[in-house]
Amino acid sequence: MIRYIFRRVGQGLLVLFVLESLTFFLVRALPGNPFLGERKLPEHVLAQLNSLYGLDAGIWEQYLRYWKAILLHGDFGPSLVREGTQVSEIIGQAFPVSLALGCLAMLLAIVVGIPVGMAAAYCRNSRADAWLMFAAVVGICIPPFVLAPVFGISLGAHVPGLSVAGWDNPLCMLLPAMVLGAVNAAYLARLTRAGMVEALASDFVRTARAKGAGTGRILWVHALRSGLLPAVSYLGPAFAALITGSFVVESCFQVPGLGLHFVNATTDRDYFLIQGLVFCYGVLIVAANLAVDSCQAWLNPRLRS
Repeated sequence: MIRYIFRRVGQGLLVLFVLESLTFFLVRALPGNPFLGERKLPEHVLAQLNSLYGLDAGIWEQYLRYWKAILLHGDFGPSLVREGTQVSEIIGQAFPVSLALGCLAMLLAIVVGIPVGMAAAYCRNSRADAWLMFAAVVGICIPPFVLAPVFGISLGAHVPGLSVAGWDNPLCMLLPAMVLGAVNAAYLARLTRAGMVEALASDFVRTARAKGAGTGRILWVHALRSGLLPAVSYLGPAFAALITGSFVVESCFQVPGLGLHFVNATTDRDYFLIQGLVFCYGVLIVAANLAVDSCQAWLNPRLRS
């Protein structure tokens, strides 16, 4: 098990290196310049700005400097658009917001999606199964930019304490978490149903039934461990995506998270901020996938080989 985890960690570090290297070169291939705003700057001013931020050096020299700053100092550099602000400061302010929102959204998705999938699997090929899976398909098909105003109008405007905008109190995260968690709950319901249907048809479950095991014990003890494997595989990247946030949801509810900064950085050609956010996103993906791989290896020992 330890060897398996170390192998996954090594693969994750390689993925991070490749991802960040590709991002470094691709953002510099974008048309435009971070210093070209509405008013054109004189050439000597542009030259001074490029020299200040080290953008006048060769591409490979910039690349080596960038990795040296990360490995030795953990420094992603300054923002090219926000004068006097470091990328680490922006990520440090936005990450706790996205983390709290993502954790709540994933909790709601798990609490709703997995029991619905288990119920549908137990009642498979029945009317209840059809209605539950129909609701899951609807949840997958409706995009967040439709759910956000619907939830805001139907719940935020009528339920006391709920807020449709801002980030002033804990209740502010409830509506955006519900919007983000709805799609993931629908996916989890379908994946859990597929895994549980296969598990309930297996030999060990039939043996448990023959020995007189009750329905609750069969579902929660015998079938759940193997039936959750498809859902667990989905949880890793889904959780990382939730933490990094959704630009649409963050815009609708005015949430100051990572997603909003990422889109703004791309629009402004803020090279260092884009690279820092991609690195943060990559770390989250690798960490989440490592946690998922460890859970899968625990659930299914055959995967450790």
